[in-house]
This record gives sequence, C-alpha cells and structure tokens, in this order.
Amino acid sequence: LLRQLQVRGIRQITGDVVLDRSAFDVPALDPGAFDDKPMRPYNVGPDALLINFRALRFTLLPDGGRVRLLMETPSEGLRLDNRLRPGEGGCGSNWKDFIDVRLVPENTGNRLEFTGTYSPQCGEKMLNLSPLPADGQAGGLFRALWKELGGTLGGQVRAGSVPAGARLIATHESPPLADAVRDINKFSNNVMARQVYLTLGNDGAPASAERARRRIGDWLNARGLRFAELEIENGSGLSRRERISADSLNRLLLDAWKNPVMPEFVASMPIVGIDGTMKKRLNGSEATGRAHIKTGTLD
Repeated sequence: LLRQLQVRGIRQITGDVVLDRSAFDVPALDPGAFDDKPMRPYNVGPDALLINFRALRFTLLPDGGRVRLLMETPSEGLRLDNRLRPGEGGCGSNWKDFIDVRLVPENTGNRLEFTGTYSPQCGEKMLNLSPLPADGQAGGLFRALWKELGGTLGGQVRAGSVPAGARLIATHESPPLADAVRDINKFSNNVMARQVYLTLGNDGAPASAERARRRIGDWLNARGLRFAELEIENGSGLSRRERISADSLNRLLLDAWKNPVMPEFVASMPIVGIDGTMKKRLNGSEATGRAHIKTGTLD
C-alpha cells in the first residue's frame, strides 16, 4: 500500500496519518481476560484496521552460551532489551512459558524487556507477540516501512475518521473469502474468525457482534436450520459461552456438504498428518492424508 502511494508521487507527508476504525463498533477488549496471556497474538481483539494481526515476529537463536533475539517485524520507537539466559534440559512444547516479556514506556518510545530462559536444544524458533496497542503497532510499522522506502512524515500516526470530501488515492483489497477461511481453519486463527464474524454484521452501519449474530440467525432460518440452543459470543474459539448441540452441528455439516461451496469448505480443514494444526497429529497412521479434521481445545 505504501508503494502505491509513492509511485503516485507522494514522498513527504506533512500532516498526520489518520487510522479510521469506524467500520467496527466493538467495545474495548482486555487481551489478558481469557487466559492471562495478554501478549499472545490469538488474544488480539477484532479491529476494523487490523494490520499484521497486530503482531511482531521475533527469532530466537542459541549462540555460544547466549540467546540471540532478532526482531523480524520493524517497529520504529521500540527497543529490545534482551535479558534471556540459556536454559537447562530439553525443549518441551511449553518453551514459551519460560519467557517473560514486559513493555516498559520510555521518553523516546517503548522498551520490550525479555527475561527468563530459552533452552539451546530448541534451536531456532519463531515467537509471535502482540505487545503494543493498536495505534502504537500501526504507527511503529508505518514509520519504519515509510522510512525504508525513503519517505518522510512530519506529523503523527493517530486514530480518527476520514473527513468528508477526502480524495481516494490508493486501495488495498483483501484475499478472497475462500482464502481467508482456509487460513482460519488450517491454523485455528481466532483473530481472523472474529474479523469475519463481525464483517457479517457490516450492512451499511458499523458492524457489531449483535448485528452479526442476527445475520447468522436469519441465514440459518432461511435454510431451515433452527438451533434453539445455539449461542454465539464472538464467532471464535476463544469463548466460555458459545455452544451448539452435537445434533445441530451434524445438521449444519450435512447442509454444508450439499452447498455449492462445499469443496472450498472441506479444503479449508487441516489434512491429517499433512498440514495446519493436524501436521504433527496422527502422523504415520492409516488416517494420514485421508481425512480433513478441524481441531479444537476444550479446557
């Protein structure tokens, strides 16, 4: 998108960059409320201007008795403070739980402090985190990329709304819905699921969870699928309230099987032992490569 601006002759921005999130009408979300892990990217709430899942990607590298930490996602104004120590023992599936991260505001920006241990036996691993508020993440990324492209910004990156009479300069379109659903189901992406759910409620007015809920109810009723017990909170797997009976879910899946978009729907599910969240499950079994399964966790 920034390249589109530059090839149209824009190199210096003297005013502010305004981020308009008014397409969604959603309350503020506490990212730590679900499981007390506020920096995990899956806990990011829906956002009408969601950029890069509001995530920063880091690489951890054992290096001769120390732990190197590389920030793969640029963010101007964010400084890394790496205090990680090599850990003892093997590398378990819970290796992330031994790393503590804290965001410390400073006069010139923010400092991201990493403490704890990382086992050398883990080798090179990726760590995705969401430590910054939405405006801070968007601002740091915009400034870094705009500077890399040789642009200058005189003002701030801030929240606001598009003024009346604004001139459209460039547009960035999302991938097709089938591609989005494939990413959601293959990798159990709760943030994207919430985005799609809210988008269903965007019918000219700002989208809300209640509008999306009514839209889904109307759609089910039109197909003769009346699920009295169905409860939808946010459209993702991060809910303590959402529920549906096994019988209703079976009816829904049978209806989906008869739908013209059935091939796209089935292809969005992880293949046993091959990809997505099933890549390491039932690997080498008779089911490998022969079933599409959507995983989930009840905890």
